[in-house]
Amino acid sequence: MDTTWGSDIGGLLLAAGGGRRLGGRPKALLERRGRLLVEHAARVLREGGCTRVHVVLGAQAEAVRERAELTDCVLVENPQWEQGMGSSLRVGLASLAGTGAPAALVSLVDQPGIGPEAVARVLAAYESPATLAAAAYGGKRGHPVLFGSDHWAGIAASAAGDRGARAYLQAHKDAITLVECGDVAEPYDIDTVADLARLE
Repeated sequence: MDTTWGSDIGGLLLAAGGGRRLGGRPKALLERRGRLLVEHAARVLREGGCTRVHVVLGAQAEAVRERAELTDCVLVENPQWEQGMGSSLRVGLASLAGTGAPAALVSLVDQPGIGPEAVARVLAAYESPATLAAAAYGGKRGHPVLFGSDHWAGIAASAAGDRGARAYLQAHKDAITLVECGDVAEPYDIDTVADLARLE
């Protein structure tokens, strides 16, 4: 697969959450098949075609830095991670703003069922800094999501709480290219104690 066209697109991994519904266990530090979720998710972005990967940390950021093998990634800390995903998205986009990246491919640390194939498909939808694209599962929008840099300021301005870019995407839904990925990925979240069984 030729992904050289997408090599400048920044991979942005949101991994700051504190796992409130998991009894305060940060999702970045959960393990799946002997590997931390944050390592798995960063590797998925890289294998899918992102040569530059920025990881937004928050809850127990020091422990993640100590335990996770993320030497090829840019680690960005969100001191306001408790305010929700929107704050992490703003911090992550700001960290990519000075890199010259024409777009950001955003993924979430708690979706280990999404692999490199889905990342590569969404990357392939990139046409220009005006591109908006997202993986779809049975026609329903999910992650990863690709934001051309033309949209970053608007997304950052509207990102609040745990809604992330939802309001912005809703307002621009006619401009979003949906890329079906249901045949290569499963978009489940690890949100509750019951979900931990999916990490076996």
